[in-house]
Amino acid sequence: MPDSRPTTAPVLAAHALAFSRDDVPVFGPLDFAVDANEALLVQGGNGAGKTTLLRVLAGLLRADAGSVLIHGQPAQHDLRAQHIAYLGHLPGLKADLSALQNLHYLCGLHGQRPRQTPETAMTIVGLAGYQDAPVRTLSAGQKKRLGLARQWLSPAPLWLLDEPYANLDLDGITLVNKMVQAHLHAGGAALITTHGAYAAPPVRTRLLALGKAAA
Repeated sequence: MPDSRPTTAPVLAAHALAFSRDDVPVFGPLDFAVDANEALLVQGGNGAGKTTLLRVLAGLLRADAGSVLIHGQPAQHDLRAQHIAYLGHLPGLKADLSALQNLHYLCGLHGQRPRQTPETAMTIVGLAGYQDAPVRTLSAGQKKRLGLARQWLSPAPLWLLDEPYANLDLDGITLVNKMVQAHLHAGGAALITTHGAYAAPPVRTRLLALGKAAA
C-alpha cells in the first residue's frame, strides 16, 4: 500500500543547476537537496566552482539553467532574503565602524535570532573585549569570527558558508563546528564549502563533490 503520510519539502533543492562563464562551464548540471537538521558539504579544489555555486544559490549570480527551490517554492529574491544567510570570503563589514556597531547595523538590515544579542554573539565567537575596536584594526581571523557572530545572529534557517574554516586556528575550527551543530539542532540547515576533509562538523551530512572547471 502506498505511503500516504505527508512529506516535507527540503529546505533547499536544486535541479539541473548549471553556470558558465564566458561560455566555459563552471559547474553543472547539478541535482542536490539539503533538509532541516542537515548539512551539505561541498568539496572541490580551486576552480571547481564552490564559491560560484554558493553565490548562485544566494542570488548574487544568475544560473544559466536549472532551478532552485526553498521549501518547495521557487527561490525568488524575497524568499532568499528571508531564508538565506550567506558568509562569503569577504567579511562584508564596515571598516570604520566598531565590531559591535557592525553587528547592530547588520541586525537592523537582516533581522535577529530570537533571544540573542550582538553582545552575547561576540562572546560566543571569542571576541569579548573587542566590542569597541574598529573593524580595520582586527586581524583576518578576528574578522572571520565577527562574520560568524553575524551568521549566528541571523534568523535565516539556511546558512551558506563559503570556506568558513579559512583564517581560523584549531579553536576557531571547533567553534564553527559547534555553531553549525547548534544551528542544525534548532532546525536549521547549512551548505559548507571546503577544501579539506577535516572540515566536517559532527552532524548529519551529505556530500557534493565538484570537479575542477574546464581551463
